[in-house]
Amino acid sequence: MRLIILSIWVLIFFRVNGQTIDVTQFGAQPNSFADATLAVKKAIEAAKGQSDVILNFPTGRYDFWPDHATETNYYISNSSSESEFPVKRQRVGLFFKGLKNIRLEGNGSTFVFHGKMISWVLDSCENITLRNYTVDYERPGMSEMTVRSVSPTEVTVAVHPDSRFTIMDGKVQWYGEGWIPNPKGFFLARVNPHEDRIFYSNWGPFQAGSAERIGSTGIRFKGDFSKFKADTGDVLTLRDAIRDYVGVFQNRSKNISLHNVHMNSMHGLGIVSQFCENLNYDRIYVEPAKGSGRVIASSADGMHFSGCRGQITINNCRFSGLHDDPINVHGTHLKVKEIISATKLKLRFMHHQSYGFMAFAKGDTIAFLHAKALQIYGQGVVKSATLVSEREMLVELEKAVPKQLQLEDALENMTWTPALTLTNSRFERTISRGTLVTTRRKVLIENNVYYRTGMHAILIENDAMGWYESGPVADVTIRNNQFIACGFNSAPGSYAIKINPENSERVKNYYVHQNIRIMDNLFHLDRAPLLSAKSTKGLLFANNRIEKIKNASDREEQPAFHLIDCTEVRIEGNKFEGTRPRLRIQGMLKSDLKSDITFEIPDMNQEGTDF
Repeated sequence: MRLIILSIWVLIFFRVNGQTIDVTQFGAQPNSFADATLAVKKAIEAAKGQSDVILNFPTGRYDFWPDHATETNYYISNSSSESEFPVKRQRVGLFFKGLKNIRLEGNGSTFVFHGKMISWVLDSCENITLRNYTVDYERPGMSEMTVRSVSPTEVTVAVHPDSRFTIMDGKVQWYGEGWIPNPKGFFLARVNPHEDRIFYSNWGPFQAGSAERIGSTGIRFKGDFSKFKADTGDVLTLRDAIRDYVGVFQNRSKNISLHNVHMNSMHGLGIVSQFCENLNYDRIYVEPAKGSGRVIASSADGMHFSGCRGQITINNCRFSGLHDDPINVHGTHLKVKEIISATKLKLRFMHHQSYGFMAFAKGDTIAFLHAKALQIYGQGVVKSATLVSEREMLVELEKAVPKQLQLEDALENMTWTPALTLTNSRFERTISRGTLVTTRRKVLIENNVYYRTGMHAILIENDAMGWYESGPVADVTIRNNQFIACGFNSAPGSYAIKINPENSERVKNYYVHQNIRIMDNLFHLDRAPLLSAKSTKGLLFANNRIEKIKNASDREEQPAFHLIDCTEVRIEGNKFEGTRPRLRIQGMLKSDLKSDITFEIPDMNQEGTDF
């Protein structure tokens, strides 16, 4: 009895002193299915101005509806264009702005969101920890259906109970809570759950044909399915191609920790961090809920980092069921459109999905580069920066711009580039790549499993002509990872690791990337090549074990290595199962490569030859 009284006294003491704020004190009722949005908003408001606050959610289910949600107007990197989503208006379930020293304790609760909502936003926050909860949507943005039969003229499916639909005039109309997808922008992927593989597919034959309901959840499609590929038991996953929402948005925030958070479903681009500093993610699970019967958790990326800095640490995480890349770390190149004076430039956001945010600010160090060659030729410091429209910025520098500067050159923000440590995580059931990273800071990718990623397990790019995702890498270690049956969606160029800067012009003795070490990994592949590298100086591929999958496919085996315009390359100490690996090289001297495998390399090769 004394212990109970003491516990109650301690709880009251901390509540009175502003240390623990219980959302139920403000009207939130777990397991009631009632809207908790307004109550949680009041609890968050009560935390403002206090230090070391615990925002406590007693264990249970909490429902968040858009009626009382905070409405925001964010421009989010890699999301939707002006034509797709012209008015940036997003509703947010849990909105944190300008808060410091807060810990959200979920106690194993489930947060269920209704309609299209961003689950939480951290804006201009510092020292925030979010832990021990699950995020899901009552009606996920992904519609899923299991194939029951396939013929050249007919396909029957069983629709997942969470995917709502009706039949109107012989056509399927998908719908959610207050939303319908854009019929002009459907994207279909086919999941083979028995092989844990996701393939690109096409919704066109289904839209062109007719549909009739079979029972409560079945649909029979009739039409021309002669080119449609699927097996009985495959799951068709359908979404709107427009990225009008994201699962999470973290903006201009610092020292953020996520721990033991399950993201069972997310609209759009997943967990997006934009111009944030020091992010620590531990035990984040982007995957459908166990036993839910669903196969997709995110309609695009899992974690997306745009223009961040400090240290990004991702540890003990799992990604399963994504329509795009589980992890993408990059900056944004802006192009020079007008040289106003010796110190003043007009810049433009070029990609249709990335624009409208402050890409530069006073005090930032920037790099000048020729866009086609990705050649950096100078640096500067920003004196002032102004966003003059959604697409354009005016940037004034402390000193005159380099004489080499030309229109259509690009600028990269060097200050906002992070270090990345990615460890002990698993990537599976993803249609595209596993990890994309372009940052000049230290990168460590260690003790991870890449299992049947549709494309390259790891991709290092950098471009100022396509996605405009910057920049060069200078210190990358890829060590003690497992690469298993990756690359089935990108054959024949399905390299497990691809280093592919998008420089269309070569500059003699200039290399975009530097110092990449690939060591002590296991590659267990289906005739897929190992490594493609372009414009890289200082590339080590050492002490790796390469095995072939038993009963491999009969597709032609590609050269294990493809090297283009690289130098200081070393291939040594690796163990290959079976025949000696082949090499394809372009634009390299014999002295550019050292290997303990005998490759008959000529003095110079420009066209690309296998050895």
